[in-house]
Order: sequence, then C-alpha cells, then structure tokens
Amino acid sequence: MPAKALPRPCTGTGGHVQCRRGAPASRPWSVGVAGGAMRVGAGGRLVAAAAGERSDAVQAAAVAGGKHHANGSAVAGMDKLVTSTVGKSTNILWHDCPIGQPERQKLLNQKGCVVWITGLSGSGKSTLACALSRELYSRGHLTYILDGDNLRHGLNRDLSFEAKDRAENIRRVGEVAKLFADAGLICIASLISPYRSDRSGCRSLLQNSSFIEVFLNVPLEVCEARDPKGLYKLARAGKIKGFTGVDDPYEPPSDCEVIIHCKAGDCATPKSMADKVVSYLEENGFLQD
Repeated sequence: MPAKALPRPCTGTGGHVQCRRGAPASRPWSVGVAGGAMRVGAGGRLVAAAAGERSDAVQAAAVAGGKHHANGSAVAGMDKLVTSTVGKSTNILWHDCPIGQPERQKLLNQKGCVVWITGLSGSGKSTLACALSRELYSRGHLTYILDGDNLRHGLNRDLSFEAKDRAENIRRVGEVAKLFADAGLICIASLISPYRSDRSGCRSLLQNSSFIEVFLNVPLEVCEARDPKGLYKLARAGKIKGFTGVDDPYEPPSDCEVIIHCKAGDCATPKSMADKVVSYLEENGFLQD
C-alpha cells in the first residue's frame, strides 16, 4: 500500500504561512524543536508546517525513512529524538539553545535569581518589592516584580482564594519566576504565599541557591492596624472567608535567607529594608557575573 502523500510545502513571511498550489510534494520533512513539523525550504532553511499538517508530516517522514513509531517520536536520521509526557502534556520535546543563562548573565553583569517576599497581608511586601527594584535599578541592575494582586489581574484571574487555587496560584508564579531568573533577571516575587509546602515547591524549581526567601516578620496586630485595603475588617465581619491570619493559617518560614522584623512603632523604612536585601545579594555574588 503506497505511503500517504505528503502535504504540499509551505512558506511563511511576516508571520503568515502560505501553501503554494501545485508545488511538488516530495520535499523532505523533519520534526521541529517542540514536536512540530518542519520542512526543508529553499537554501536548506527549515520552514514551519502549517496548522493541521504537523502530525501527517511527522508520520509520513517516519514511514518514508523506514522507521515508524506509534507516537511519531522517531524519524529517519534522528534516532535520539524522544518526546516525553509531563503532566497532561504529551509528545513534547525540550530544546536547548546555544545562548543560555550564563551568556545572558554575562551580558547583564548579574546573576539571575528569585527574591521571594512572603508575609501577612499588610506587612509591606509590595512596598519592599518596589523599594528593592528601585535600589537595584539605581545600581544598574535589571529586575522584574511579580506582585500577587497584579498577577490576579491577568495570568491568575481564573483562580479563587480557596486552598486548591491558592496552591496553583503559587505554582504558576514560581514557574514564571524561574523563567525570569533563567533570563538573567533578578525576579522579585511578592505574595502572601502562606504555606511552607508551596514556597518549598517554588524553591525546588531553582538551582544553585538562587531562591532567596525574604520573610517580613510583622505581627498580625500591626498588619491589622494598617489594613490598607480594608480586608481585615471585612474578614472580621465574616464577609471574607479563608483570610490569612484570621481564619486561615500563615506558616512562617523555618529557614529563610533574610528576615526583616517589624514591631509596633518600630518598623524600618522601605529603603532600609531594601538595603538589607541588597546586602545579601552583594555578599552572595548575585550583583556580578
């Protein structure tokens, strides 16, 4: 039985993919960097297959090369190409590029890391994040802030404050923070993140001690007296359920890198707090490549 005919070759310019009518269907195809199909175009360049052509192209190439694996993960001349399953994602392939974190860090003259600021609502996490970003910027360092409330305006807008969704919220932020650190940036994440297990999960995503946990140790009564968003008042009135510190626990870090203490009438200025974190980054080599 003859092999299935290959899709006609496509070209792409300006972000659009077009198929040429009547083009020969005998050009070779190969698997792309993420399991997608690529064809060899003019001058030996690889051109992405159009939508809907990927699986057929991979299978056709596998048959033509005399190697046909059930999932299309191996094709002629590419015996070591093996796709994997991660969670619910199947047939995916990790692709490494020649420019990696070391090259990006050298370009930025800093080491990528995640500064994870945790504490009760009203403890000053966002204030510290902005002060730290400002201080590092003034010294010529590139940062990005992942603020808990800001992220719930977009990336995490589909998540509630129930335990399961809170865990997913932290997991997503941890994965995004990891990408920023890999890009060579100093990523500043400011979230309540009340559970140790969730914070530990984020820590495990990063290597070489590049997860710096900063605990704003501010007593509940001080945070409640501040109550900048009026949330404690609503929680005490029973209008908000599962509010950290009121009817849901906060688990303080047991082994964090930086602790900033604050007592009633004795709290450091945002700049002083930022300077303490900067000192840690300097002493541990994060502010130089």
